[in-house]
Amino acid sequence: MTAPRRIEGKVPVLIVADHASNAVPEGVDLGIAPALLEDHIAIDIGTAVLAEALAKALDATALIAAVSRLVIDMNRDPGEPSFIPAASDGHVIPGNLALSALERDLRRDAIHVPYHQAIADEIEARPPALILSLHSFTQHLASAPDELRPWPIGLLHNTDSRAAHLALPLLAARGLHVGDNEPYSGQQLNYTMDRHAEAQGLPYLGVEIRNDGLRDAAGVAHWCAIIADTAHQILRALR
Repeated sequence: MTAPRRIEGKVPVLIVADHASNAVPEGVDLGIAPALLEDHIAIDIGTAVLAEALAKALDATALIAAVSRLVIDMNRDPGEPSFIPAASDGHVIPGNLALSALERDLRRDAIHVPYHQAIADEIEARPPALILSLHSFTQHLASAPDELRPWPIGLLHNTDSRAAHLALPLLAARGLHVGDNEPYSGQQLNYTMDRHAEAQGLPYLGVEIRNDGLRDAAGVAHWCAIIADTAHQILRALR
């Protein structure tokens, strides 16, 4: 069983980072070059350290995924083909191509189930006033090199847009070009927040940071300050 790493805080804010690790459990062979484990296809670069920094800045609890998204994607429904991806951004993942139903179920039960159970248990024990969902995205997709991704930050939301609609003008007032459901749409890629926030009626802020802004300590500190201040203002407005 692989549970997420947990940082405890006192403020009723829960931080979750679905793709914060590039770890591959013993016994799993993805069949890819080791260098790809440092690529955005394996990990949301910078989100682990950003989650740690925000947990400290907000005195909030954080749950940080401990397994690579190439092994199993925490932010996907188990019924989706991309739950265990056969390919990502043009790279085939050979070790995922011919998994039996039993092997898929073993990964799900050992990794995906305890991750989401940890989130559910945290919410049940202390319902948060706000959930922060942290992701990062690459500036250029290898599979779509001409696709412009100019947003340094994007906000993802599905049917519950309370926090996103509060955050959008706050971030724009800083002079930021903010993606509203960009570079991905929360109406399509929102499994964790749909399950744990929307289904519970809990406000959440789904944040996507372009990963070139999270590659050093200064970048992490910059975004931590912005997101922490935005979260404080959202909390005040939601009261």
